[in-house]
Amino acid sequence: MSDESAQPVASGEVDQLDHELPEQSDVSGGASPEVTDAAVATQETVDREDSEAVEEADTAQNTDGVEKTDAAEETDTAEADGVDVDGAEADGTVEAEDSTDEDSEASTETAEDEDEVDPLDEEGDIAADYLEELLDIADLDGDIDTYVEAGRAHVSIVTDSQVLVGKNGKVLEALQELARLAVMTETGHRSRLMLDVAGFREVRRKELLVLAAEAIASVKSTGEPEHLTPMNPFERKIIHDAVAAAGLTSESEGVEPKRHVVISV
Repeated sequence: MSDESAQPVASGEVDQLDHELPEQSDVSGGASPEVTDAAVATQETVDREDSEAVEEADTAQNTDGVEKTDAAEETDTAEADGVDVDGAEADGTVEAEDSTDEDSEASTETAEDEDEVDPLDEEGDIAADYLEELLDIADLDGDIDTYVEAGRAHVSIVTDSQVLVGKNGKVLEALQELARLAVMTETGHRSRLMLDVAGFREVRRKELLVLAAEAIASVKSTGEPEHLTPMNPFERKIIHDAVAAAGLTSESEGVEPKRHVVISV
């Protein structure tokens, strides 16, 4: 009997539970609208953050790939142009520098060659140019030779005409002074250049050597000084050289144009 009285109570409890279960189901299984909206919003935020994270990762990966691709392309371009990507100079650059060095050395050698030009040769060239122009103006024929001898530049006009020699070489002496002036104008210093025309000086040299030999013999014989006739500097030098070679002494006395050589023991 106790069992029968307990069963309705249990049945009533069951009914009560049946009515209460939907409300509990709303809390545990279906949730309220406010809770549902919050959960949905939270889920959307999580999904959005995950999506943004994925996009950033993809962007970073793509950027890294682009940078690597650009770096590779720059490396390929640099190698194609002959540039060492490690910073070292490529063969083309080295060859360019070698070529520059060779050009610099060639320029230096050329400059050195120009610096090594003999000043006396330069004097002869300047005088030759001047005299050649003079011959053209005067409409005179003649070839010009230059050479260096005894520390002087020599210029010779080879011609059969005596027009540029003059009486006793007066015209020749004037031309020589003009040639020296032309050299001084170009170089800035005085010149001791010697000019000969039609072989006049060579003939005169031979004559002076004969004269010097006779005077030297006379001084040695008598012991007395010998005074020679007035001469120009060129002629006096020939006498001085001959006297010195004979072991005697000589000096020039007087004033131009009467300056002459005196030979003594």
